[in-house]
Amino acid sequence: MTAKKTKGGMVSHGVVAQNRKARFNYAIRETLIAGLLLKGPEVKSLRFGRATLSEAYASERNGELWLLNAYIPEYQGGVLSRFETRAPRKLLVHKKQLRQLIGAITKDGASLIPLDIHFNERGIAKVTLGLGTGKKKEDKRHAIAERDWQRDKARLMRSKGRDYG
Repeated sequence: MTAKKTKGGMVSHGVVAQNRKARFNYAIRETLIAGLLLKGPEVKSLRFGRATLSEAYASERNGELWLLNAYIPEYQGGVLSRFETRAPRKLLVHKKQLRQLIGAITKDGASLIPLDIHFNERGIAKVTLGLGTGKKKEDKRHAIAERDWQRDKARLMRSKGRDYG
């Protein structure tokens, strides 16, 4: 899904923030999309695509799911209402999904990691959550070696194609 920008540089729908290190640091077993409860200025700020998810995580509190430590900067468009930039934000999921997630977190020791924040076609903010466990150092080294090999292989194929093509 690509971001569609309007005249003012705002995103009408598409990905506005990504946690790029999440798939490197965690072995993601399953993903789900949850709604995100936001205030008006938070939505406007998100549409400019300046949010950060690198230190964010999702957790259960009082039977509800919350997005914690996600950074959404204050909107600079002259709005009078201010908001906390790293405030906990409620995630909207079905009760059955919530029970399954809480069970996986408590029983398996899994973590809920926000992978991205995006706007759907109707312009509603959504969060893609990944349920996974942390990778060990050896797994990360293997991922780096695999990525380097794929890059070198592509480079070799390109150079071979130019020499004989």
